[in-house]
Amino acid sequence: QVQLVESGGGLVQPGGSLRLSCAVSGGTFSNYVMGWFRQAPGREREFVACIGENGGITSYADSVKGRIAISRDNAKNTVYLQVNSVTPEDTAVYYCAAREGYADLDDSRRYAYWGQGTQVTVSS
Repeated sequence: QVQLVESGGGLVQPGGSLRLSCAVSGGTFSNYVMGWFRQAPGREREFVACIGENGGITSYADSVKGRIAISRDNAKNTVYLQVNSVTPEDTAVYYCAAREGYADLDDSRRYAYWGQGTQVTVSS
């Protein structure tokens, strides 16, 4: 059974940075495209970023380009999300997800495995 566990969330001041991690177990991590999604209160879950199996392909939501970087370490079965220059609009529960294949990378329905999420709150 594939399990994903996010960490690194918390309270961050506007303008600050944070790094989220997602550790994957129970599957072959290097076979998966990994994605990050987020869901703010009262809003639908939205795509943030994804990264290909060997890290050579990345994709970002237009709303976060330039502020967010996704990376992975296949030796550690872990994917990361670096978020810089945070604003209150970044407040959300952040989820990592795993899938195979590259169709519709921003579609949450394409991702087979999900973590439980980690809360990020941006506030002064």
